Amino acid sequence: MSENRIRVAKDKAELVKSLIASTDNNSPFQTYADAILFAAVLGAKQNQRLPLGEISKKEPGPISIEIFISRGYDPVMKLIAIAATENINVISPDRADFEQQRISIFEEYANGGLAILEKELCGAVDYTERILLMLSASMDRSTITNPSTENGSGEFDLRKFLT
Repeated sequence: MSENRIRVAKDKAELVKSLIASTDNNSPFQTYADAILFAAVLGAKQNQRLPLGEISKKEPGPISIEIFISRGYDPVMKLIAIAATENINVISPDRADFEQQRISIFEEYANGGLAILEKELCGAVDYTERILLMLSASMDRSTITNPSTENGSGEFDLRKFLT
């Protein structure tokens, strides 16, 4: 595979760095790849896709696609690309142009997700707690809007058909 890299917008670089665990903070993610993947999924879920603009050249610099693949994130990246393009061919391993398109889509959704996180985490002391609250609120809304999750467990409940 070529040496493709996932880039981060310069205006989101500080946020990404603050999402990574260090000895002096309680941050929710262990690596930049973890934080970027979460942001991309959040951006895709909320249909927030933003162009990158100026790219961060320093920390975090562009991240090799191999890191995402080694962490098992490649299938998620491909699913995001399929959903965005509605074209299964976008995951073709033989075409470099499709790989570049997948990377671009992923970067834009990650940038959109980082914009969402920037708003949600504004003023928060503990990012982990705030993100958990966001996820919890999201689960509560999906339970209300999705009748298959009436029991709140995320599983289809057959008991409603027995009465």
